[in-house]
Amino acid sequence: MTTIKLHNTRTRRKEVFTPLDPDHVRIYVCGPTVYDRAHLGNARPVVVFDMLYRLLRQVHGAEHVTYVRNFTDVDDKINARAADTGRSIGDITEETIRWYLDDMGALGALEPDHMPRATAYIGAMIAMIADLIAKDHAYVAEGHVLFAVDSYARYGALSGRTVEDMIAGARVEVAPYKRNPMDFVLWKPSSDDLPGWDSPWGRGRPGWHIECSAMAHELLGASFDIHGGGIDLQFPHHENEIAQSCCAHPEGGFAQVWMHNEMLLVEGKKMSKSLGNFFTVRDLLDQGIPGEVIRYVFLMTHYRKPMDWTAEKAAQAQKTLENWRGITRDLHPTPPSAFTPDATLLAALANDLNTHSALARMNELKTEPQKLLDNARFLGFLSDVSRQPTADQAPENTDQSAPANQLAPYADKLNDLRLTAMQSKDFSAVDHLKSALLTAGVEVRMSKSGVELVPGPGFDPAKLEGL
Repeated sequence: MTTIKLHNTRTRRKEVFTPLDPDHVRIYVCGPTVYDRAHLGNARPVVVFDMLYRLLRQVHGAEHVTYVRNFTDVDDKINARAADTGRSIGDITEETIRWYLDDMGALGALEPDHMPRATAYIGAMIAMIADLIAKDHAYVAEGHVLFAVDSYARYGALSGRTVEDMIAGARVEVAPYKRNPMDFVLWKPSSDDLPGWDSPWGRGRPGWHIECSAMAHELLGASFDIHGGGIDLQFPHHENEIAQSCCAHPEGGFAQVWMHNEMLLVEGKKMSKSLGNFFTVRDLLDQGIPGEVIRYVFLMTHYRKPMDWTAEKAAQAQKTLENWRGITRDLHPTPPSAFTPDATLLAALANDLNTHSALARMNELKTEPQKLLDNARFLGFLSDVSRQPTADQAPENTDQSAPANQLAPYADKLNDLRLTAMQSKDFSAVDHLKSALLTAGVEVRMSKSGVELVPGPGFDPAKLEGL
């Protein structure tokens, strides 16, 4: 098996990745707060951790990897957007989630195995907060519940800061009911015009940090393998997640490996509306820049280095991809069950996601068009649906490849369930069928245009029976 090495923010070194359970690799990545279009910086972690997801699925088997990325659908920014526009919070969050999935799909990102919404886990958050209070790690003050930072001795270990340094260097909310300026909100009261849920501390809503801790525990357990996100989340969000999770569940270790992607620049400057260099992903797509071009530019730079988006890089990426497409135009991709990545390319990815070297290897494969096409698709490029293998190109062993007509009914059913869920706000049936398909080795791709099911490595038609 390929040895994967990842840089662990927690230990500040590159380490051999050893899953807690070799048969079940678990990864959690912080997702968006859904009140507006995703900007270019929001998209970078999506592409970075999509590449990690693809690598883990290739090395450990798609059926042995669970990837969770959440949606924060209760937040003061969402409340403010509703107040400013006069629209309902539900309409705003549903629309924004659809935008997000469509835009990230355009970048070639696979949808995670689970995409929990914070509002579906309020009960788990309330239970976790109550447990923290019972263990003297949290306290109630003026309708708020706050985490007591000084109750967790290792607070600051992830970011490498002392509490004193954090107080001096951070913007912290100074409130008379806080025992310590660094104490953070787990629960806060809601007025009648704001979203709220009944709790032992009165009607209110959760603080931001508790959301990810509760959802990660419910879906991945007290200990899991990898937690990812942008470097801007390292403090305070991830620091606070560790504190509350380890105090609520001392039997676990929460995330074993922490991975953070660096920030994004535009033409050498921090992206800012005031500088006129602020772009959403949709802005670029509407300007005619293909999603795979955006993806290529992202992967040109190692995830732990600041990435500079420039028009020159986009033009270079487009030229390269057009060249690949021309070389492979008359070819059809090898079915996933028969595909083996190029060894040099896979080794580059396994070395802390060295995507720059992986792309360099791709350009060496231009003399082998079939390998170029297959490895491009592995990296998330050249994935036109029209290029799926035709029936006469499928391997003879039908136990290892699913004809299109075999998976079509499941695609239709999943699409119908998804449309119904968007109205009912209950995605449990969608998650159940999607999980069953993934267990059967089927790659699930959802987009605005519908659902596509592709047999992946380890596809087992027998597991489809009874779905």
